[in-house]
Amino acid sequence: MNSDQTEGRWREFTAKVKQQWGDLTDDEVLQAEGNIDEIAAKIQQKYGDSKEAVATKLNQLMEKFEK
Repeated sequence: MNSDQTEGRWREFTAKVKQQWGDLTDDEVLQAEGNIDEIAAKIQQKYGDSKEAVATKLNQLMEKFEK
């Protein structure tokens, strides 16, 4: 997969993340710069969810996205 494809898939994935966690702003997602751990930290801060809960939800989203 080339960098354009990777970037496109990342944008699609972050759109799904923003659907799941609607209070995340575009800026917060952009600040993550392709780092899923950074997005997880933003979700934890904003929603107060545990690291494990966020990781589980993100993994479920990724599984659906990769199909």
